[in-house]
Amino acid sequence: MTKKLQMSDWFTASAEVMKALGTDAFAQVMTGAMRRVVPFEFTVIFAYAHDSRPLDLYDDFPESKRRIMVDDYQEGPYLLDPLYQHSAAPTVSRVVRLRDLAPDRFYQGEYFRNYYVQTGLAEEVGFIVGIDENVSVVISAMRAHKVFSAREFRDLEGMFPFVAAAAYRHWADLGTQFSDRLPSSPPRLPQLIEQAFQSFGRNLLTPREAEIVEYVLKGHSTEATGTALGISPGTVRIHRRNIYAKLRVSSQGELFSSFIASLAHMD
Repeated sequence: MTKKLQMSDWFTASAEVMKALGTDAFAQVMTGAMRRVVPFEFTVIFAYAHDSRPLDLYDDFPESKRRIMVDDYQEGPYLLDPLYQHSAAPTVSRVVRLRDLAPDRFYQGEYFRNYYVQTGLAEEVGFIVGIDENVSVVISAMRAHKVFSAREFRDLEGMFPFVAAAAYRHWADLGTQFSDRLPSSPPRLPQLIEQAFQSFGRNLLTPREAEIVEYVLKGHSTEATGTALGISPGTVRIHRRNIYAKLRVSSQGELFSSFIASLAHMD
């Protein structure tokens, strides 16, 4: 398809999006419009609000993939998702590649190896839209077989202002869906993760050890963890050995599984 035809399609599709504002068809029409310019296989739209579990606003997964990408995700892995971590409201609206947000060892980390690899995705691009000081929306464009080219990503960036404005208008009152779950003094994202890891350690871990578990499961290398915490890589390794002994686990995989299981006790 030529660039001229792409723009013609986009003008028509964006008009359809405007007509769908405020209707149940909005998300499907908008993601369909995006696909006319840059094709992708799957999409999911999550709303995030502080310590509440994500709301699945829309997805087009087949049932087998929906179990992994929505149901399993909402049970706890979302806490380690770079898109979730970087969309904490209030946020800066932007479009980003997941890999550009990920820590240095993300693809060797347990979130990727024990959860994300099951999705079978080649790449995910997130349209992060701040709705208000409490709520943000992330529209994910996902490909199963190949990554987005540099030109395709530029096209996604080009359509972002329209997509963000339409999403902001359509979901302007989204906070009311979280209103019964929003605390009067909303915790920041680091506090939420700290709470999860404190629950996970069941008071067995020191504050420093809980910090190291967090960095390990997010996908940071020993060196990056040491730099972030101001300690040597050797000290990080010592802490990791102590953590494994206290929690009676022998691998990062067991650490990840124990952490996800512990999230049930936070409800």
